[in-house]
Amino acid sequence: MPVDAVVVGTGPNGLAAAVTLGRAGLSVELHEAEDTIGGGLRTEAVFDSDIVHDICSAVHPMAEASPFFREFDLASRNVHMLHPAISYANPLDRGAAALAYRDLDSTCELLGEDGPRWRRLMQPLLENSSGIADLILKGQRSLPEDPIAALLMASRLLTYGTRVGISRFTTEPARSLLAGVAAHAVGPLPSIPAAAVAMLLGHLAHGTGWPLPRGGSARIAEAMAQDISAHGGVFHTGHRVTDLRGLRHSAKLVLLDVSPRAFLKMSKGHLSPRYRRSLERYRYGPGAAKVDFLVSEQVPWKNPAVGGAATVHLGGTHKEVFAAETAVSAGVCAREPFVLLVDPSVADPDRAKRGKRPLWAYAHVPNGDDSDPTQLITSRIERYAPGFADTVIAGRGISAAAYERYNPNYVGGDIGGGAMTLRQSVLRPAPRLDPYRTPLPGVYLCSASTPPGPGVHGMSGHLAALSALRHEFGVRTSPALGPCSHTTARLG
Repeated sequence: MPVDAVVVGTGPNGLAAAVTLGRAGLSVELHEAEDTIGGGLRTEAVFDSDIVHDICSAVHPMAEASPFFREFDLASRNVHMLHPAISYANPLDRGAAALAYRDLDSTCELLGEDGPRWRRLMQPLLENSSGIADLILKGQRSLPEDPIAALLMASRLLTYGTRVGISRFTTEPARSLLAGVAAHAVGPLPSIPAAAVAMLLGHLAHGTGWPLPRGGSARIAEAMAQDISAHGGVFHTGHRVTDLRGLRHSAKLVLLDVSPRAFLKMSKGHLSPRYRRSLERYRYGPGAAKVDFLVSEQVPWKNPAVGGAATVHLGGTHKEVFAAETAVSAGVCAREPFVLLVDPSVADPDRAKRGKRPLWAYAHVPNGDDSDPTQLITSRIERYAPGFADTVIAGRGISAAAYERYNPNYVGGDIGGGAMTLRQSVLRPAPRLDPYRTPLPGVYLCSASTPPGPGVHGMSGHLAALSALRHEFGVRTSPALGPCSHTTARLG
């Protein structure tokens, strides 16, 4: 039976697109290649039936800052976001550590002489936080709604996109705090795109925080799926779409939460030559190589204060972080790569049971690297937490290449959907005024390979759905997304 819209892929952006279309009154079907929905929002029991691990994304700084999720209102849907007192930590040698408390005053106090400088960097961003989030997450295709936010970001990008910015701090703890959060851009450092990431995530650490959903990331996907089903949406799992022709005949609208490479394969040669060349030239970034651990106790950090953070950056000094990220971006294996560790039980104690607790960490490695990262990541943790290996009950290494086999959207293990170069930060996946609309009639891209890029914010899907509503149905107002909102009259 024909439907108004089909969404391929049920990661956070595919789900956000379906929520938006369903709220606008369209009949929607979703197709997912795996047996469970969620994409990067899956939570599964890996080693023990009582203890769940987040398979990809676990900590969600943008889930409370994103315009989509602000209106969708996860809290009202029984998704409880839990905030550790320390948003993120960066241990250093000899037991030193830099700590980004959610409380800005506490952070500045511990940074000593750099405390006033950190406050001057972050306080104005906090005072204009919604404007900053909207500026970065609303697709960068219109004039800024908040000119003050735009000026604040412009001045910081020009400064902190170069080594001049980091030199404004005189102590290593402050420099490493900034370098660690910039490394979330997964690219050469310093750079303007990394500075944008650092300003967004850095100030959120002192605002809405870096929270984890109680029970795991799948709770976010479940809440979105419940809303989709409540508005008539239908899910088809275990169904990999390889050819768009059948979908285009059965639906007026097709939205694809897939990588440009996957879209090229699905289109079966029907794209215009110019657009096809743009997708073929699209660059993918370094890969993530991950290890899931089951451990018997909390990580034995040299500095016990690090244990108050659910997110820990294992990169060393800012120079070490810059060197490792730049090398990996050039395809060179770093001897001591940047590692991001998440200990969810710090914020969600119920996830630890019977002397067992989940833990995971991933390293940035060259795209497509097929090496088992278990020993590499274990040794990186041991540098700052001697004796960690003795706490490990079980472990499972996933190489960057294996990540792509798990999810073809993670090309070469690139979990961000494409390299965060200056060009691709704005012109992803191709230079077009409307980056979601493709040359195929009624076909739109809505993955992290479209603006605003990686992260659990739902905005790529939401913005693609709004574009489709405008062009295919003449609807120019965004449907209400809140839990008490009613669906508009059926459009199809």
